[in-house]
Parts: sequence; structure tokens; C-alpha cells
Amino acid sequence: MSREQRGPNEKLGAVLALAGISNAGLARRVNDLGAQRGLTLRYDKTSVARWVSKGMVPQGAAPHLIAAAIGQKLGRPVPLHEIGLADADPAPEVGLAFPRDVGQAVRSATELYRLDLAGRRAGSGGIWQSLAGSFAVSAYATPASRWLITPADSSVARDANPSEGSGAPIKVGHSDVQKLREAAEDARRWDSKYGGGDWRSSMVPECLRVEAAPLLLGSYSDEVGRALFGASAELTRLAGWMAFDTGQQEAAQRYYIQALRLARAAADVPLGGYVLASMSLQATYRGFGDEGVDLAQAAVERNRGLATARTMSFFRLVEARAHARASDAQAAGTALKAAEGWLERAREGDNDPSWLGFYSYDRFAADAAECYRDLKAPRQVRRFTEQALSKPTEEFVRSHGLRLVVSAVAELESGNLDAACEQGVRAVEVAGRISSARTTEYVKDLLHRLEPYGDEPRVVELRERARPLLAPA
Repeated sequence: MSREQRGPNEKLGAVLALAGISNAGLARRVNDLGAQRGLTLRYDKTSVARWVSKGMVPQGAAPHLIAAAIGQKLGRPVPLHEIGLADADPAPEVGLAFPRDVGQAVRSATELYRLDLAGRRAGSGGIWQSLAGSFAVSAYATPASRWLITPADSSVARDANPSEGSGAPIKVGHSDVQKLREAAEDARRWDSKYGGGDWRSSMVPECLRVEAAPLLLGSYSDEVGRALFGASAELTRLAGWMAFDTGQQEAAQRYYIQALRLARAAADVPLGGYVLASMSLQATYRGFGDEGVDLAQAAVERNRGLATARTMSFFRLVEARAHARASDAQAAGTALKAAEGWLERAREGDNDPSWLGFYSYDRFAADAAECYRDLKAPRQVRRFTEQALSKPTEEFVRSHGLRLVVSAVAELESGNLDAACEQGVRAVEVAGRISSARTTEYVKDLLHRLEPYGDEPRVVELRERARPLLAPA
């Protein structure tokens, strides 16, 4: 479905020329992005020609997918007005702003919370099918630089304006904040055990809309406000992490940006570093190793003398992951050594933040194994994977599955096909118990690596076991 504009869309034509995308190329990109979001689109070069020469405006999610496709090629977000589609069905680019003003930061975060659920209720499969833009690592540049320059606001005390919320404004107290912290702790546990796509984990956006947003729009002292912003930042980062785990990269990016802004309002520099580390892991996972290094190093530098030894260890480990993805073996080795050194200094009595409860030597070993996988050093991968798998736990099921896949890749690269398939079967069994697109992608990567051995009985068996996992939902 399309509707008529007045005359040619010269803006769209100009941006397509700037990006070097042909009509057929844009149609293909839009169809592919739609498929990733569960949409069946059949645009072709003629469709694009109509958009440009006749000013036809495609309906539904298409204008936002067009912006996303062009943005991916240009390496930056592309707003609808830049391509002459600003009057398309409204779905604003919420969550990408990092306001300097605390009041504006509250509005930015609560707008994101409300819009996400509005999309779900509309039956469109979630607002992220139609939001403008797509994952663009450049969108992290301004938030990271502003946080580095000013990691804490001077005051966050607030007198509520009744017009901002529904009903009478809430007078926020420490008990309200504690409820959010408990919700975050429950969500972390469910996420680790069942994956970001599990229904219990997916209640986090609902909690942000129903619980956190009214509190943020309420009245509070500076002391209570700092705690409120911190708890909201934890929940918002969790929403981003779960979106990341389920393959919703656009949603994850927006949640991370808002979580970083809330952490700044909380004056919680280690928490801000944790959000930056999450951004770094996403950038690294998406193939932007250099940008991942920058984000991780921002977390490290701002937290020197502030964060606990265990926290600093995790930040350096995330930095190592990014260096490895960027194929810098020396820098990765240096960061890994620093991470291990910080971890050795950690003590039981340290005042570690609650959100770091997952981090132990097992996790260090697991990420070190992934570093060496990216650096194509299978012997080191095997060594660290054995340590990472030495204490399997029901608490971190997803991590166990990821480690099994990494172990299988190491065995394959060492020439041990049977061992690789054995670990692969175990990984598939774990992946079938959780809802995690990231784990499924790891399994797909393993199967791709096994394609040269496709006729081997063990490989055939593994592929068959994985078929239900890889089947379209």
C-alpha cells in the first residue's frame, strides 16, 4: 500500500545517490530488514522508482525500514525528514537522545518506556518493527562523550508537574526504589537462566512503563532521586541486554543510551561504566571492534580509583573482547592480563555492586576463550574453555550453552571432529531450553563451520538435532 505525495521525492533520490544504493539494492535491503522483523515484503526496483520519481509513500513499517537500510550503508542514523518521509505513519526515533538537562532526560526515558508497550499492544510485533533507524554504532558517540565529560548531574531533586503523568504525582520514597531493585534482581536471574526472550524476562519493559515511569515523573529529594535513577538505569540496561540477546539490536541501542543517561543522573560512575561495557559488547558482537574498544576504555578510564577490583576486571575483559574482534592480539593479551590481575586482587569483603554477581573466574575464562577464538588460537581456546566448563550451573544456563559452542569450535579447529560434534549436541540441548537468539546464532555459526564435513554421520546427527532450534517461529 502507498499513498501519493506531491511531486518527486528529491530528498530520497539525493540520499540514495549519496549512499551509492541502486533502486534494486534498496528494495533488497528493505525486504531483508523486513524479514528480520517477521514481515514479508516484496518491493522491487519499480517500487523504489515510484517512491523517488512519483513521490509515493509506502505504508506501515516501510518508511522506517528505508531509513534503516540507508542508515546501515551510511553508518549513521537517518531520520525520516532527511529522506522526505517525515509525514509517514508516526513512529518517532525515541531513545537516541542523551539530553544534558535532567528533566529532559526523564522525558526521554519515559517516552521510550511508553512507546515500546504501545507497539506491542498494537499487535505489530513490537514498536521496533517500525521505529526509524537501525543499529548504528555512531549513535553511541555523543552519549559516551557527554558521560565522560560529566558523569554526574549536580542535582536531581524534582517537584512533579501533574500534567506530565496520569493521575496525582507520586511522592517517591526509598521503599519505591527498593521495589525496582528487587525487580531488577529477579529479572537478572530469569535472564541468565531462561534467556532474554523468556516471558518472565520480557516483563521488564512492562515494569519500566508501569512502575519506573510514574516514579521518575513523581516528586523526590536529591537523595531519593539518585537512588531512583540508579534503579531505573539498572532495569533499563537489563531491557537493553534482553533485547540484544533476542536480536532486537535497535531496541537494545535505545535502552542502553537511556540507561547511561539515567546512570549519570544517579551519579553512579561504575554503573555508567557497566552500561558502556554493555554497549561495547553489542558493538563488538556486531563487528565494530574498534568502536567496542573505545566504549570499553571509556568505562575503564572513568572508573580508575572508583570501581572495585572485580568491576575493573570485567571492564578490562570487555576491552579484551573488542581488541580480539579487531584482530589486535597484542592489545587483547594485555587487556586479558590486566583483567586477570584485577580479578586476583578481588576479595570477598569488597563492596561489589549487585549487578556484578554473575562475574567470577568462570566468566573470565569463558570470555578469554572467545577472545582466542576470534584470534584463531584453538589451543588457548581449549585451555580456557575447560576452565569455564569446569563448574556447570543451572543458574547461568545461557552462558553454559555459549561456552559449549565455543568449545566445539575449538575442537573442530584442532582437528577433533567427533569431540566438536559431541560438544555441539550438548550445546543444542541447552539452547533448546532457553529463548536466546544469540545462542541460536552461535549454533548456526558452528553448523556453518561444519559444512565441509556435511556427509559425516556425526555432523548429520547434529544438524538434525538442531533443526527444531533453527526452524522459523
